Amino acid sequence: MKKLHNLILFVGLVSTSAQSATILQYHHVSEKLPPVTSVSADTFKSHLEFLKSEKYNVIALDTFIEQLRAGKPLPINTVAITFDDGYDNNIEAAAPLLEAFNFPYTIFVNPKLIDEGQSYVMTWDELRTLSKRGALIANHSAKHDYLHLRLKGESDTQWKKRVANDLTWSQQRIATEIGHNLPYVAYPYGEFDNSVQSLVKELGLIGIGQHSGAVGVTTDFTRVPRFPASGIYSNLKTLKVKIKSLPFAIDKLDYDNSVTTNRKPTFILSFKDMDFYQSQFACFVSGVGRAKLAWNGKNEVQVSSPEELPNGRSRYNCTAPSKTHKGHFYWFSQPWVIQDK
Repeated sequence: MKKLHNLILFVGLVSTSAQSATILQYHHVSEKLPPVTSVSADTFKSHLEFLKSEKYNVIALDTFIEQLRAGKPLPINTVAITFDDGYDNNIEAAAPLLEAFNFPYTIFVNPKLIDEGQSYVMTWDELRTLSKRGALIANHSAKHDYLHLRLKGESDTQWKKRVANDLTWSQQRIATEIGHNLPYVAYPYGEFDNSVQSLVKELGLIGIGQHSGAVGVTTDFTRVPRFPASGIYSNLKTLKVKIKSLPFAIDKLDYDNSVTTNRKPTFILSFKDMDFYQSQFACFVSGVGRAKLAWNGKNEVQVSSPEELPNGRSRYNCTAPSKTHKGHFYWFSQPWVIQDK
């Protein structure tokens, strides 16, 4: 009976680990625009060729998210492809390649910028064309503003009303122009704080960031991670490892706020189960190096930086090789925005 119990426990652990997938984030497919957010057509094509040759399960973002939210397992090596901002090169360069591979994708757009006729973004007509060809169109806020920032003299109540109006208005514009209304918002610049997350949840939306990591059934769906795949992150050799990553089975994530004046911010991770060796768990601070770890028993770890962080965006990236899925790494990223007091 004990052997049967152990077998059931082992299968349960493997099943939890298998409920994983990654989301890729792109902006431009172009060689003429800023390299930091761009990928050439040839490089983008090489990414798609890799996904096809390795038989990755490339699915639409709505299927991806709703299955995981329902606790339904996704096969390992499941991928969703996304674009931010709705640049015109998406229809000119990206869409033909994606359609040639028969890969679904999502474009996050800023409706007010489209309404203003900004020359660098697609028109509603172009987005409708892509939608009819299978693309999903979703919310990236009205004008790509920093959602967590308060205007001068603005109270928390006024901020909440303004940002809620921004997000709901954008949802309605997309529904009117495109015909579908996915409850997803990709945070502009990938930045969010506790109040933004609470508002997104209150509005019934899924919040999607730009911090790296895999997505699983224990993911906080007000801060869904994506792997940037443009600029320095477009190198296929390193991208292959990220695409294969798994989500840690997180029981609790605890920190004060991701937008903070604390220059040595700390977070605590508690794990439901650990398909990795504690000794192989490591975290790295962007621009600094290895993070400080303090384990509280077997399943809980506190992560902090050994040095003060500069103003702006920083990340702590934590990884560990899987014991049961050889060649796969667990991956979690904690984003920070450091501000002056």
